[in-house]
Amino acid sequence: MRSGVVNRVLLALAGLVLFVLGGSVLAVGLGAPSPSWWPHSGRHDVLLSRAERTAWRDQDWWWPALIALLAVLFLVGLWWLVSVLRRHRLSEILVDSGDGTGALVRGGALESAVAEDAARRPGVAGAGARLSGRRTSPALRAGLRLEPGAAPAAALADFAAHPLGAARDSTGIETLPTEVRLRAVRHKADRVS
Repeated sequence: MRSGVVNRVLLALAGLVLFVLGGSVLAVGLGAPSPSWWPHSGRHDVLLSRAERTAWRDQDWWWPALIALLAVLFLVGLWWLVSVLRRHRLSEILVDSGDGTGALVRGGALESAVAEDAARRPGVAGAGARLSGRRTSPALRAGLRLEPGAAPAAALADFAAHPLGAARDSTGIETLPTEVRLRAVRHKADRVS
């Protein structure tokens, strides 16, 4: 399962739980009858009574354990937020221009060039490319949709020699780690007359 799907499912579940709980609290606070699962007796009941709030106050372990739990929850939430917001796609690549300064190459332009060049190769019905990694050490993930009857080894060798070689030559990157996924396109059924 991809991480994007997992993130969407977890966010949807968390949103649903918060919506149900928040809606229930609001409805009960506005005078609606309490749901059957509601732990409190009515609209003027407090969420935590004085006895519940002070039950653990005299225990030495209570406050450090509570603070540690809240800190762990905060750090896990922060880690999740950063991982969701972090770009997995390179917007630009920093290449050595030969004069001591670097040049920026747009990641989308390089992805499009590699994909279009790969799609024009013999035996390839379509292609896609995506850059990841760091600006100074990018990596490429490519997907090739092979025509029926195309030899995967020949298509892979042709991709490495031409589109990938052209990308390395044009950017001046000596090593561009590449993962290529090959998928065969199903051929249409022949009509019998």
